[in-house]
Amino acid sequence: MTLGQQSMGFATIFLAAGKGTRMASDLPKVLHHVAGAPMLIHAMKASSAAGGSRAVVVVGFGAEQVEKAVAAHDPDAVCVHQGEQLGTGHAAKMAQSALADFDGDVFVMLGDGPFIQPAALTAMQTAREGGHDLVVLGFEAEDPTGYGRLVQAPDGALQAIVEEKEATAAERAISLCNSGVICAARGTFFDLVDGIDNDNAKGEYYLTDVVARAEARGLSCGVVTCPEEETLGINSRAQLAEAEAIFQRRARAEALENGVTLTAPETVCFALDTGIGRDVSIAPNVVFGPGVTVETGAQINAFCHLEGCHVSKGAIVGPFARLRPGAELGNDVRVGNFVEIKNAIVDEGAKVNHLSYVGDAAIGARANIGAGTITSNYAVIGSISSLVAPISIGDGALVGSGSVLTKSVPAGALALSRAEETHRPGFATRFFAALRAKKANKKAG
Repeated sequence: MTLGQQSMGFATIFLAAGKGTRMASDLPKVLHHVAGAPMLIHAMKASSAAGGSRAVVVVGFGAEQVEKAVAAHDPDAVCVHQGEQLGTGHAAKMAQSALADFDGDVFVMLGDGPFIQPAALTAMQTAREGGHDLVVLGFEAEDPTGYGRLVQAPDGALQAIVEEKEATAAERAISLCNSGVICAARGTFFDLVDGIDNDNAKGEYYLTDVVARAEARGLSCGVVTCPEEETLGINSRAQLAEAEAIFQRRARAEALENGVTLTAPETVCFALDTGIGRDVSIAPNVVFGPGVTVETGAQINAFCHLEGCHVSKGAIVGPFARLRPGAELGNDVRVGNFVEIKNAIVDEGAKVNHLSYVGDAAIGARANIGAGTITSNYAVIGSISSLVAPISIGDGALVGSGSVLTKSVPAGALALSRAEETHRPGFATRFFAALRAKKANKKAG
């Protein structure tokens, strides 16, 4: 690989066609979430972070769902279909036409492996630059049962990857195992893939056979290793739960290292894209859904749930508050207990302290929203309505906000029960002026 090829980035083939029978789910395995994002997206983000410039996703089971998730993450990614599940080698070959115009290195990554780190991919690129024609990412397994073994020559060169069902007793004793991540120049890679056969116990085309083929052709094959935890593949709900625990442990450690205070770290849950500034304080039992940014010096109190929102410097949220998508809190905003905010802007210094719902609204700077305030722009039974039993609400009926009803409402009717609204011009201005004068006199006295 030349320096020019390195600068253009590399292409990655993501194998994401499997159903994942052990997940016992109608959802494609690669779309099950870890930290609020499909595990496939974790792998795609790692590739991009390491310099990947092209993404080809091999889809099969639940293709439309996978394609939709891929497009939402990377509109430039290409999805190709594997009609029959004939093995990993067959799946990788499906990407050949999509990369016909690409002149650089090709990686293969597994869509159910969310923890491969960019550093591991970068190390594989370095090994390629060092002269290896093909590089495999391996790991030392505490228990190698079930993994393909990496067979090396005395000088450390990789000679073959042997699946456990095909391995001899001596090969099964090897603890250096295959992660499933492979890297080679595009032309070399597909030349090797084209020669794979299915003469094995399962009758499948194993991608791992490219190593033996490369060795037979006199090509140089190398191994780069990473921690075993990074290679975790997810095949069951139990492994999915294990993956979530691994991610959260890492995310909490990273937050603490970066200057975030976590009062009870084990109770805080982050999403893949959570962004937390320095000197943010997070109390126990806080959950961050996707799309949350919290700026420097903000405080998130206990039992809050945040998703798709932005919290600016010095803001205080909670306890027991919920910020939903589109919530935008300005500097030094105060959002108190049992407050929900959705698709609303709360400007600098404003307060929404108790028992309020603010949705599809804009709150001005330093405003003070009183307890129990609810903004509502559409409701079948409007907010702050009381229905005094025994009554019934007919099909298709509407109840206006703030109504107290003691009679049944016929189908299709609109029910309103409110006192007449009156306005007294200038009263609020005079009231606040008098209040300020009273405070000034009290202070002077």
